[in-house]
Amino acid sequence: MSHTVGVRQTQKLRTRQALLDAALDLLEHQSLSSLGLREVTRAAGVTPTAFYRHFEDTAALGVALVEEALGSLHGMICAMLAETEDSEERLGRSIELLMRHVGEQPAHFRFIAREQHGGVGPVREAIAAQLRRFAEEVAAALAEEPRSRGWSDEDLLMLGGLHVDHMVITASALLEAGPEGEREVAEVARRRLRLVTLGRLHWLDDANGADTP
Repeated sequence: MSHTVGVRQTQKLRTRQALLDAALDLLEHQSLSSLGLREVTRAAGVTPTAFYRHFEDTAALGVALVEEALGSLHGMICAMLAETEDSEERLGRSIELLMRHVGEQPAHFRFIAREQHGGVGPVREAIAAQLRRFAEEVAAALAEEPRSRGWSDEDLLMLGGLHVDHMVITASALLEAGPEGEREVAEVARRRLRLVTLGRLHWLDDANGADTP
């Protein structure tokens, strides 16, 4: 019995992944709001009935694609932040990590770039929630650094958000530039991050002097 259950579970996971993969392929040429359920099931080689065993509708499928695209980045970036406090090393490693991830999953990142401000509300909300969680995780990692002493939680979250926004912008730029232009995009990204880092060093100076005429 346990073997039968295991086989069924494996098949269920395969069908779910087939639906996600088929949708992602179709979304290379259209938005999620225009994607039809039967179009997805036809491409995945399953029946419409099978679709509803995994997703309530195409919006729910889109939310799953958001989780697939952004979920794996959380652990990698936070692990990298925890490994070193050297600003220059972080700059280089974070950009290289993003370049590799975008290179391995370009369709996922094109989907995120298109749907972040797209017409499907649950997907927009899922992307916003993932990026917000991402910013909170980065802020928590930054809070552990000695140079964050005296920073408020609000300011640390703002800094985390700046890093996340920068990554989203860089990912979009990498997609636009293609392999031949990625090094130029990476260099601009490093310079922008360096500017954020330099500003961070003097943030409390600015706050302490805010009332000085």
